[in-house]
Amino acid sequence: MNRNDYRQAFDSLSFSANFQERTADLLQKRARELEKECEIMTIGRTKKLAILIAACMALVVSVSAAVLLLSPAQVADEAGQPLLAEAFQSADAIAVNEMVESGDFSITLLGLVSGKNLDVLNQDLDAAHTYAVLALRNLDGTPIENETFDFIRYTMTPLVSGCAPTAVNNWTLDASAQGLARDGVYYYLLDTASLEMFADRTVYMAFYEGMAPSNSIFQLAEDGSISYAEDFEGVQALFTLPLDPSKADPAAADAFIASTGLTGWSNEHTDVEEEDWDTDIQEDKDGNQTVIITPMTEQ
Repeated sequence: MNRNDYRQAFDSLSFSANFQERTADLLQKRARELEKECEIMTIGRTKKLAILIAACMALVVSVSAAVLLLSPAQVADEAGQPLLAEAFQSADAIAVNEMVESGDFSITLLGLVSGKNLDVLNQDLDAAHTYAVLALRNLDGTPIENETFDFIRYTMTPLVSGCAPTAVNNWTLDASAQGLARDGVYYYLLDTASLEMFADRTVYMAFYEGMAPSNSIFQLAEDGSISYAEDFEGVQALFTLPLDPSKADPAAADAFIASTGLTGWSNEHTDVEEEDWDTDIQEDKDGNQTVIITPMTEQ
């Protein structure tokens, strides 16, 4: 069909009176539908992009936070304990990496390891010890420095479920603690008698504002669980240690607890004689601090 024949055939078609109006309405309606589809596609793509960006940012933040903290092995190395640094890299080391926010601080228990002959500074080579590392950061990002941090103001100590907090703690476990600031983060390296003998019980690592454990800081429930006293308002964190129950020595644990002579406990607040809980602070040329805790058994 040539052009003229096509035009004549088209002109011969009959249309209803409102054909033009109906056609225009139909085209406008379809145009609006297409517009909405484009908007939905754009919004969908925008949401997907936003979710992707948020996920990437979360990953960057989490990676950055991890990079900011030294590993337990690095902390031991910074503290001048190469044998302990190796132990923290061994299969016997336990990673915890749990964080609690309290007061102005982010408190992270990084990990622990137990064993003999791990500490070049420790002359008690025949006995097993437990070493734990904790990191402390200011929530507002302000760097913590050796020169300004009040090391003695806070305590990091193990506690054991079913035992009075006065019976099992730094002072009865012949503990010492080293503190050092690196890149704005303050690290505690705690050395105590081995905690593995208590491994069939719930063993805690407490960090709090204050000195020796007392009933003004802790409370003991009927089931033996330990928590902070309801009216204790200081900085506080309580971690449960994932010890291997197969390494427990119930007889040794019972004998240790009995030897302290401190098995009694009341949740009612009583005064604590601070002189009964002796500590000595030493500082090296770099400002790193070490707390030597005199065991209660020697009082």
